[in-house]
Amino acid sequence: MSELNNRPPAKKVSESVVECQLYEIFPSDLNSQNTMFGGRVMEITDKKAGLAAMLHARQQCVTAQVDGFRFVSPAKMGEVLIFKAAVNRVWCSSLEVGIKVLAWDLKTNAKRHVVSAYFTFVALGADSEGCKICLPEVLPETEDEKRRYSEAEERRSHRLREAGKIPQDNQSVPGKV
Repeated sequence: MSELNNRPPAKKVSESVVECQLYEIFPSDLNSQNTMFGGRVMEITDKKAGLAAMLHARQQCVTAQVDGFRFVSPAKMGEVLIFKAAVNRVWCSSLEVGIKVLAWDLKTNAKRHVVSAYFTFVALGADSEGCKICLPEVLPETEDEKRRYSEAEERRSHRLREAGKIPQDNQSVPGKV
């Protein structure tokens, strides 16, 4: 039987959103500029995005790729980071999670955008070999979800072209990943 015949029922994007996960910035998180270490932000972001992937897949997921990790502004001591993550698109055993990080100044209640990134995860099966499994599709409903869904396919096509898995002039993506 093909993997697609074994595919679980599709889910709405809202069923896989991880919103308002918080992280308080401590002195041990700071670099010599008194702002948060970029690598620390990347680590926490990977964990939060992975949580959204596992919530959708209901399986263990591992990070396969990170695209467009963009630092917009620094996070500082005394601020709280807010992580918002959502599944943008699912292929067969892989999925893309978009994540946005805000810094929240509790004294002023001001929030500002500090990081955006796209993570590709692969779900692993429950067997001892870690075989890939087929995931439920994601159903975008809002205009924003539909835009992110479409843009995720463009990023995937670009990644596959860069990896030499599809010709540079071919816009389609063969097979399932």
